[in-house]
Amino acid sequence: MNPDAALGRRGEDLAHRYLQKLGLAVVARNYKPGEDSEVDIVARQGDIVVFVEVKSRSSAEFGNPDRAIDHEKQKHIVRAARAYVRRAGIDWSQVRFDVISVIFSNPPAILHQRDAFFPAR
Repeated sequence: MNPDAALGRRGEDLAHRYLQKLGLAVVARNYKPGEDSEVDIVARQGDIVVFVEVKSRSSAEFGNPDRAIDHEKQKHIVRAARAYVRRAGIDWSQVRFDVISVIFSNPPAILHQRDAFFPAR
């Protein structure tokens, strides 16, 4: 695993534990229904299915990691979410998109943005 992939994996592990501490049930990681769609974490919070994109950086020198989530990346996440809810029979109104940014300072900093983006339902 290359260093960037390892950093991303560590960030996803931290985000996973963070979400569990908040009371969310993580039901899938790295859900990839197709070549051009993926979501890092799928979790449930009551009746809401939360699709979480995790971005990690070794420092905040170049800004918050969430700046790397552009419109194109959002489309890929939404595509994966649509596949998931279709397969699971979940209504689109029960979907939320969150972003977790992890900066590996000492200790690591976690920034959780609820409803970070939401395409037209």
